[in-house]
Amino acid sequence: MAKKATSGKGKSSKTARSTKSAKSTKSTRSAKSSKSARGGAKKAKSSRKSSGGGGRGTANAAFMRPVSPSPQLSEVVGDKPIPRSEVTKRLWAYIKKNRLQDQKNRRMINADAALKPVFGGKSAVNMFEMTKLVGMHLK
Repeated sequence: MAKKATSGKGKSSKTARSTKSAKSTKSTRSAKSSKSARGGAKKAKSSRKSSGGGGRGTANAAFMRPVSPSPQLSEVVGDKPIPRSEVTKRLWAYIKKNRLQDQKNRRMINADAALKPVFGGKSAVNMFEMTKLVGMHLK
C-alpha cells in the first residue's frame, strides 16, 4: 500500500502506522473466525444427502425411464425403448448430421422426409415447438 502524503500539521506517520496495524490485526481476526465458521458449514453441507433436482446430483428416475417411440419417430431415433434425454440427443444428432437447422434463423428446424410425419406435416418448426411435437410420439 502506498503511504498517504501528510499536510504537515503535526500528524506523525506513527499514528498512521498504528491505525494500519490495528486494521490488519482486526481483519486477520475476522478472517480466522469466518474461516472456522465456514469450515464447519462445509463439513455439515458435505454430509447432507443430495435431494435430486437442483444440482448435478443423481438424476430423477422419471427422466431415465425408457419410453418407446412411435413408428414415425423410430425412423430417426431407433425403435428400442430409450430415455427421453437420449431421444433428444439422437434427434439433435440427426438434425445436425443432415444440416436441417435453418442457417439464418437457428431456432427453426427444416423437416426432411423422415421428420415431416413427426412434425405433423409441417415443413419447418420452431425448436421449442419441436419438443412438443416429439413428445406426442413417445409412449
